[in-house]
Amino acid sequence: MNIVLNIALTIIGIFIGFMFFLLFKNRILANEYEKINFLRKELEETSRNDLETRKKRLTADLKEEFVNWKNEYNRKQSSKVNRLNEMERRLIQREENLDRRYINLDNKEKEIKRRERELHLEEEELKALNTKLTTSYEEQKVLLEKISGMTVQEAKEMMIKQYESEARMESAQKLKTIEEELKEKSVMMAKEVIATSVQRIASEHTISSSVTVIDLPSDEMKGRIIGREGRNIRALETATEVDFIVDDTPEAIIVSSFDPIRREIAKRALETLINDGRIHPARVEEVVEKIKLNFDDHLKEVGENVVLELGISDIDPALFYYLGKLKYRTSYGQNVLEHSKEVAMIASLMARELGMNVAVAKRAGLLHDIGKSIDRETEGTHTELSVELTKKHNESQTVQEAIASHHMDVEFTSVEGVLIQAADTMSAARPGSRREIFETYIKRLEKLEELSKSFTGVKKAYALRAGREVRVIVNSNEMDDNRTFVMSKDIAKKIQEEMEYPGQIKVTVIREVRATEYAK
Repeated sequence: MNIVLNIALTIIGIFIGFMFFLLFKNRILANEYEKINFLRKELEETSRNDLETRKKRLTADLKEEFVNWKNEYNRKQSSKVNRLNEMERRLIQREENLDRRYINLDNKEKEIKRRERELHLEEEELKALNTKLTTSYEEQKVLLEKISGMTVQEAKEMMIKQYESEARMESAQKLKTIEEELKEKSVMMAKEVIATSVQRIASEHTISSSVTVIDLPSDEMKGRIIGREGRNIRALETATEVDFIVDDTPEAIIVSSFDPIRREIAKRALETLINDGRIHPARVEEVVEKIKLNFDDHLKEVGENVVLELGISDIDPALFYYLGKLKYRTSYGQNVLEHSKEVAMIASLMARELGMNVAVAKRAGLLHDIGKSIDRETEGTHTELSVELTKKHNESQTVQEAIASHHMDVEFTSVEGVLIQAADTMSAARPGSRREIFETYIKRLEKLEELSKSFTGVKKAYALRAGREVRVIVNSNEMDDNRTFVMSKDIAKKIQEEMEYPGQIKVTVIREVRATEYAK
């Protein structure tokens, strides 16, 4: 009985303990569930706040981007409107100028007609007066023969002997006056022809002497061009023998080299790689080599386009290559091909104004510096090389002689040669077309002033207009007015003999006399 009771009590105790264990476990689970719900609610609140914050920030960024875009659009529209207004204003101004010119021409035409009528009336009056004078002259002649007892022939001989010396003097003076008038008219006509020719052309001369800027589609392309650890850009520099400068300039990379042909090959290679999209050392070498092989064809195409642009016919196609090389050659910062085109146009226009051979002037103007395409590879001056090339490729003797004399190394043999020399001087001497190294420029100005000061009687000398003019002030007590003209010629001759300079230099000698007195 006790055993059964103990077993029953043990079972009841175990059951009660199990129940307490279940209650305790459920309590722990309830606490954990509450914690989980609290954490879930806190996480949901945090996520909701983060999403709201990101939404506000994105909305603000979009608004700011829209405002910037709108401002940029308004600025571009405003710029376009301003340009259109400016163009309209210029057109109106040109129209007004044309109207004024038409009115002036009408007035001049009326004035000419009025003068013609007046001259016609004066001519009639002169005819009548001439008839009267003839009649009176015959009467006086008969009367004089009776009074003097001499015939007309004897009187003429006596007058000729008496005034022979005076007539010679007057003739000499008259001839001098006519010569001076002819010189003035010749200068005026030459200026008019030159001005008309120069005004009808416009050539650009701005070039880059050592760098070329290549536009990129985006700044990300810079990283692809550089490559991993700089392998791509090193391969580019090795293959093209130029320097690639990657700096903070947005969407641009700079190619630096003093050789313009290398810069052009590097530019074409990089643009090809960018368009192709495959940029790695093997592809770089392949593209550069291909462009180098095809570059001669590009030079021929450039030369052919220039010949077609100028309308020159029957020129040897072999010369296209040398003309194309001139595009990548400069002289004092002036592009030689653009200079040659400009000389051809100026010379041909002046030849047309003067009635000379336009075709010869244009051909000689285009080819006068073609020797510069090989002067760094062959012995001889560029003038000599130009003559040799044109002779080799069957240019006429007239063209060769005009080229040979464009620096006055030989005497002129034709008017076309003079025109080539004048056109070459104008193209090179125009302010802004050429530039010099600063140190060379300063030395040239100093030498110009020193040469001018070396003459006796010179007080001061000033180089003006970038060395294209020198003004010399002389001592008025040591030199008279006539001597100043001789001195200007002497200074100009000495400058020609002792200096090298592009274009021409104007020499002006000034003599000033000052009279000073004091009132006491």
